[in-house]
Amino acid sequence: MKDTPRSTTAASTSRFGNPEFRTFHTKLQHAIDGLLQLFPSLRETEPGATQHRRARDELAIYLQESWGNAGRIDYGSGMELNFLCWLLLLVKLGILELPRDAPALVLRIFWQYIELMRVIEAEYWLEPAGSHGVWGLDDYHFLPFLFGSSQLYNHRFLRPSSIHDEELVDDNAPKYMYFSCIQSINAVKTESLRWHSPMLDDISSVKTWSKVNEGMAKMYRSEVLLKLPIAQHIFFGTLLDFGVPEDEADHTHTHELDAAASTPTEADVAGANGHAHGPACGHGHGHGHGEGQAAGWGDCCGIPIPSAFAAAEKAKRGPAKPLRRIPFD
Repeated sequence: MKDTPRSTTAASTSRFGNPEFRTFHTKLQHAIDGLLQLFPSLRETEPGATQHRRARDELAIYLQESWGNAGRIDYGSGMELNFLCWLLLLVKLGILELPRDAPALVLRIFWQYIELMRVIEAEYWLEPAGSHGVWGLDDYHFLPFLFGSSQLYNHRFLRPSSIHDEELVDDNAPKYMYFSCIQSINAVKTESLRWHSPMLDDISSVKTWSKVNEGMAKMYRSEVLLKLPIAQHIFFGTLLDFGVPEDEADHTHTHELDAAASTPTEADVAGANGHAHGPACGHGHGHGHGEGQAAGWGDCCGIPIPSAFAAAEKAKRGPAKPLRRIPFD
């Protein structure tokens, strides 16, 4: 990122995603194969180079999609899910081993990814992809709250209500994901947690972390894994396959023929989001064009939302012509 700072021209005129993120994303894309070859078992020099190349090709897709969308300049729980899928594939390939590596996988690898994403979000003012606003936990992330509540599952002293004590939050943020998330939100957004994050405020009234964790798991399943706007972007291949129930295997060929007959045209799939938006997908709308999604992306992709990091930066500068406040940023 030091070699690709955000565009100062765009930063002075817009609160939406900074276009220099696309340059950063392209550089990252070109570097991914080399990064994957840092794993000894995936190197070209090892026996089975063709198989290793195929594995790297699939791994590269998930890792590339973990850092945000270059077309929309946004980031959300779907990209976070891609990183989780990438870790799952490392387990399937035997590079990581469960349950031996489980603590390090979450507390070191995943958490360092989240901390790096926070830097990227702040540097390029990434837009929240499909943010639920006040009806969501966080503009960008979900899993740190799920894993964070698990980390505190049997804590003897800290309670869910402790997130309202600023001193406790600051003291425990370096050690616990959940408190670090609260600290990060408080650092960017104005007013109190009750105002800009009522969902987290409601959750804080739960008596135990075990109940919070159970609720987070159910919420992640319903609000992320089972939501079409997110699920439609999940990638499946030979390592992470969709799977076909045995009783449906005989019908697979028929389904393939039906799918081929309904394959969308190039006009249907046009747009920076990379999936169909036309009769083939049932939405009957197209992506608009404009600054930072300004024209909108249609029902399945959410609405354009300015970055809270950009709003905070603008507030620090004290612009001559103050920007109209957007609720909850």
